[in-house]
Amino acid sequence: MVEGEIKLLGTWPSPFVLRVKMILEQKGLSHEYLEDDLLNKSELLLKHNPIYKKVPVLIHGDRAICESLVILQYIDENWSKTGLPVLPVDPYERANARFWAIYVDDKLLTSFIGILKATTEEAKAEKITDTHAALELLEGAFKKCSAGKDFFGGDSIGYIDVTLGSCLAWIKAAERISGAKLLDETKVPLLMEWVNRFLATDCAKRTLPDVERVEKYGRDLQVTRWNVVRPV
Repeated sequence: MVEGEIKLLGTWPSPFVLRVKMILEQKGLSHEYLEDDLLNKSELLLKHNPIYKKVPVLIHGDRAICESLVILQYIDENWSKTGLPVLPVDPYERANARFWAIYVDDKLLTSFIGILKATTEEAKAEKITDTHAALELLEGAFKKCSAGKDFFGGDSIGYIDVTLGSCLAWIKAAERISGAKLLDETKVPLLMEWVNRFLATDCAKRTLPDVERVEKYGRDLQVTRWNVVRPV
C-alpha cells in the first residue's frame, strides 16, 4: 500500500466527484477536499490534470489520479485491506461491475442531462425516452448483480452503487425541472427499492447534495446554456 496525504479536487454538484467522496467515506480515509471553480480553474487542477483539465482529481502524496472510475479502482486496490471492498473479488463479477458503471456514464447520465440541455420539446421527449430505457436496463442489471441482496455490490454498496447513486440528486432535479417522472416504481420496482436503501446509507446521507440545490444549479445552467466544461 502506498502511503501519503490524500487530497480530492472537485466541485460540489458533480456526480463524478460525489462517487469518489462516497468511497473515501466508506473506506474511512481521511482526506482534504478542495472545491474548484470550473469557470476559473485552479493552478492545482491544471497541474495535476493537464490532459482533460476536469475534476475529480485524487492527489495521493505526489501522485495524481484522474477520472472517477479510475480513481475508485485505485482506492480499492491501494486500500484493499481498509474498509469494505469497492469491486467484487471474482474476475467476471469485477468485469461486469465495470461494464455497468461505464453504462451509467455513457447512457444514463448523458440521457438525463440531455433532458436539461434540450432546446425543443421533441428533443426533450427523446431524452426522456432514452432515460427510461437506460433505467429499465439497469433494473435487470440490479436483479442479476445483487443476486437477491440489497445492493448491486451485494450486502454493501460497491462500484455500481456509487456510480449510479451519485446521479440520484441530478435525476430527481431533472424530474422537477422537466415535469417528467423518470424513476417510476411501476417500471423499475427493484431499482426504486434500491434507491430508498441507498439513500438511507450513512455515506449517501453525508455526501449527496440537496435536490433543491441541484435543481437551482440546473436551472441556472439552462439560463447560461450550459456554458461550462462538464458542469456535472
